[in-house]
Amino acid sequence: MKLGIIGAGQLGQMMALAARPLGIDTAFLDPAAQACAGSVGELFCADYSDPTGLKKLAEFAEVISFEFENVPPATVAQLARSRPVYPPAEALATARDRWAEKTLFQSLAIATAPVAEVNDQQSLVDAVAQIGLPAVLKTRTLGYDGKGQKVLRLVEDIPGTFAELGAVPLILEGFIDFEFELSCIGVRDQQGLCAFYPLIRNDHRQGILHRSQPIDEPRLQALAERAVEAVMQTLNYVGVLAFEFFVRDGQLIGNEIAPRVHNSGHWTIEGSRCSQFENHVRAVMNLPLGNTDTLGPVAMYNVIGKRPEIHALLTIPGLHWHDYGKSERPGRKIAHITVTASNDAQLTDRCTAVEDLLINDL
Repeated sequence: MKLGIIGAGQLGQMMALAARPLGIDTAFLDPAAQACAGSVGELFCADYSDPTGLKKLAEFAEVISFEFENVPPATVAQLARSRPVYPPAEALATARDRWAEKTLFQSLAIATAPVAEVNDQQSLVDAVAQIGLPAVLKTRTLGYDGKGQKVLRLVEDIPGTFAELGAVPLILEGFIDFEFELSCIGVRDQQGLCAFYPLIRNDHRQGILHRSQPIDEPRLQALAERAVEAVMQTLNYVGVLAFEFFVRDGQLIGNEIAPRVHNSGHWTIEGSRCSQFENHVRAVMNLPLGNTDTLGPVAMYNVIGKRPEIHALLTIPGLHWHDYGKSERPGRKIAHITVTASNDAQLTDRCTAVEDLLINDL
């Protein structure tokens, strides 16, 4: 079996590493000649809309997927005319566009922050009058890790802000004073069967995910699974989907979806019976889904910008180092660390040791 992946970053790299034990070869389409997934599969170096590159990927692959949502939906739709592509183009188009995304959530009775479209400076003024301040102004597409957005706290923050964010279509969201963020990762196969990983609590630093840890919250788990399943069924989704929620007063508020394997689920490689990466491959290749049970206490840390002293890290029991092979650069995710333990107290001690050694460069 052969799987083509649009994008060749670390998510594609980990998908390929999960595919290999299943007897599945992978190839990637990416404009970067040094893309890190090129070390684990064939790399077709071309723009995502390049006809020659798309033809090469389609000729190689029996099935095609993608590793991040900045892929043009038109590319997915074009490839789908000759090969099965999962998730479908409609899911990608919805997840790329924050307005379409929020509209979908509201149609499924999933709570969101107050939201309004912003297409010019005057509509921003009107949106602030409707929603109030503080509020968060975001680009409708292409923003991630805190990029492409600005918090508006005062009336003085409004003038010139539409141009400041690129004079592109935006949305204004009411500011949510949330207690913490959760993500729910689900997977749906081609027959419509769904499976879910435990809820994950996420902690960020300067808009970039710092730490993720699965938690046991049965009531919130049930609410999140219903929301994720409703979205996947509506989009006729196949593969892994992550849904990020804010938690306030014991309720879930839908923030955004990611139509792919997700940073907050990297712990599943060592921490679950079947990782999110393997389950995504299984789903898109029409193989039975794997068991999503957690094996024990586990947490994940991103390594951002600069590598810590690896020898010191590897002396910590239960530590698993994943280096993406990317060069150091401020704000760049270059590796992640998974910490496993036999009990919660042991996990806390090991995580404290990790945090003492991390030198993330944001």
